[in-house]
Amino acid sequence: MTKKRRPHSSAFKAKVALTAVRGLKTMSELASDFDVHPQMIALWKKKLLSEAEEIFDRPGSKSKQKQESNSDELYQQIGKLQMELAWLKKKSSLFD
Repeated sequence: MTKKRRPHSSAFKAKVALTAVRGLKTMSELASDFDVHPQMIALWKKKLLSEAEEIFDRPGSKSKQKQESNSDELYQQIGKLQMELAWLKKKSSLFD
């Protein structure tokens, strides 16, 4: 009989991952303490360590990059639409 998957809150995952990062107990000990598979703890720990620096990024730095990306896409779209409009005007003048 297999266990059903249990959803864990973000707070729980963070608590377990932080405990794993401290390294005071082995993965097996943590797994039995928190009733979670050691592999899950390893994944949460890895994610915590890989994304930790984002916590200390300056506020708005991501949104600025996203805005620049969006504006580049919009300028490309504007250019494309302007070319289509010019082509349509040229073609419509043939019918006048």
